[in-house]
Amino acid sequence: MALPEEFHEIAGRVNNWGRWGADDEIGTLNLITGEVVREAAREVRTGRRVPLALPLRQDGVQTGMIPGRVNPLHAMVQLNQELFGPGTVACSDDAVTMGLQAGTHWDALTHVSHSGTLYNGRPAHTVTAHGGAEFGGIDAVRHLVSRGVLLDVARARGVDRLAGGHAVTPEDLSAAEEFAGTRVRAGDIVLVRTGQVRVYLGGDRYGYGHPSPGLSVRCPEWFHARNVAAVANDTLTFEIFPPEIANLWLPVHALHLVEMGMLQGQNWNLEELSTACGEAGRYTFLLSATPEPFAGATGSPVAPVAIL
Repeated sequence: MALPEEFHEIAGRVNNWGRWGADDEIGTLNLITGEVVREAAREVRTGRRVPLALPLRQDGVQTGMIPGRVNPLHAMVQLNQELFGPGTVACSDDAVTMGLQAGTHWDALTHVSHSGTLYNGRPAHTVTAHGGAEFGGIDAVRHLVSRGVLLDVARARGVDRLAGGHAVTPEDLSAAEEFAGTRVRAGDIVLVRTGQVRVYLGGDRYGYGHPSPGLSVRCPEWFHARNVAAVANDTLTFEIFPPEIANLWLPVHALHLVEMGMLQGQNWNLEELSTACGEAGRYTFLLSATPEPFAGATGSPVAPVAIL
């Protein structure tokens, strides 16, 4: 089924192809300049550090709903082994098999395509079975540090968690921005809290994924207008699931990654950060969130830390 005209109209308004050159592989991360990082460093006032990653564990957020995303399978391959003879230093080693997007992660720009194309008009077939992403893989993101802004949509609406059928709208984002007492600016990394991760933390792995609140197809224009560098949230699917428009699956993924060239992250735990920001009375901070540089990968785990 072809994508509807509504999708193509939004795509035309947010498209960034060629904005940073025909060979560009990092999209809106170009907005994080040296000056942006220097200003972001000014956000550190108390030095409080808030981890935002979920633990990587075998009973993690994946339930089979998304094919191929395997929770980490952890095995010990060496247990207190004396490598150089009796009485020498002993070593223990581990190995893990997992989906790179199984837990807290970033989606690379090559994670989705539509109409046979990836970001900047590159053909989708440049992602291959043996080499992965030829261009725009997650390894193109060598560093990711900027000012973070928490848009706590749930708190702004006076609830701990948005209802499963709630599509976060541009109006919700603006209300959360006002609640935060700040203004999202160029080069910021925006974290959108819905409270949905509370379902997983409460022990309901299946209810966490479906039904889920998430971003509306209308949100990409809000991020585009503010020149946001990247967006992450606290849900499995990032956008509302099931979709708000019947049979239009993952349109926000396609608009962010393909049209805008903007990284998006899922399964971020924003609960402690929500508390910390509320206690501090401010919702901006220095955010360190560089993905693991798996060559040619279409996504990667990340262990983000917000520093207030």
